[in-house]
Amino acid sequence: MTDRTGRVTCDITISADGYSAGLNQTEERPFGDDGGDGSGDKLHAWMFETPDENRAEIDQIAAARAFIMGRNMFGPVRGPWDRDRRWNGWWGDNPPFHAPVFVLTHHPREPQPMDGGTTFLFVTDGIASALAQAREAAGDGDVAIHGGATTINQYLSAGLIDELRLHIVPLTLGAGTRLFEGVPPLNLEQVRSRPASLVTHVTYRVLSGPV
Repeated sequence: MTDRTGRVTCDITISADGYSAGLNQTEERPFGDDGGDGSGDKLHAWMFETPDENRAEIDQIAAARAFIMGRNMFGPVRGPWDRDRRWNGWWGDNPPFHAPVFVLTHHPREPQPMDGGTTFLFVTDGIASALAQAREAAGDGDVAIHGGATTINQYLSAGLIDELRLHIVPLTLGAGTRLFEGVPPLNLEQVRSRPASLVTHVTYRVLSGPV
């Protein structure tokens, strides 16, 4: 855990069997096979179909002062950046972060400012560097490790997350990208839990790194 004023937090929506995305992810279906009919994102329906019921959790997700995400969460583009197609994320011209977002990648790219105060910054030298830059940008505010599960697993394995907030949806996927895959055993303390109609919110304090 960090001894700074600002915490390193993580919010992630998962299925009851621990998957944050199913198989067969595409640009049209960024979370892959999720048990739905292909017309929407069933995993994250709690955010869009019942936002008032989950307002506290949605606001908490957005409260960080800096964010970190993996390249796969940023978008479907792989390999070197395509100069003919300037991919700027899934969220349109005004992404919901309104803060610096540090994107882990192996391929350099200049920072991309967006409307509303979001700037995507591309980090090629690993998770520790991304976290150091995000902490500097956040000041005494929180840094949120925003996903996907593969990126979160790296930070959990390194003992760099203070608070883990799981949003557990009552469905199973059976395969896909799984939270805790390859992560050594952790000491967790349950801080709170709250059931809602489409999801159960559970918050854990990470008492220590891998045991």
